[in-house]
Amino acid sequence: MSSEKLVSKYIDSADYVLKHMKILEGSREIEQEDIRKVMEYAERYLTDAKYYRDKKKFEVGLASVAYCEGLLDTLKLLGAVKFEWPIKKKGNTREK
Repeated sequence: MSSEKLVSKYIDSADYVLKHMKILEGSREIEQEDIRKVMEYAERYLTDAKYYRDKKKFEVGLASVAYCEGLLDTLKLLGAVKFEWPIKKKGNTREK
């Protein structure tokens, strides 16, 4: 898969998660404001990834979206949010 297609695939996945994730109330000792701050950072990295993809700097775009995914996965591992990464089923639309 080309760098261009790969970065677009990861951007689509991160977009999906950011739109569908749920913040879990009362999860551990993490303040809601801290969760939102980390989500803002993830959104900024995703915005950067789109910018670099559009500028045809695909490697930088991949690095940016990887940071975004890492932040989202961290929130999930800490029990602060709930989501599933989308998967593509035999050419169909993305699902949970």
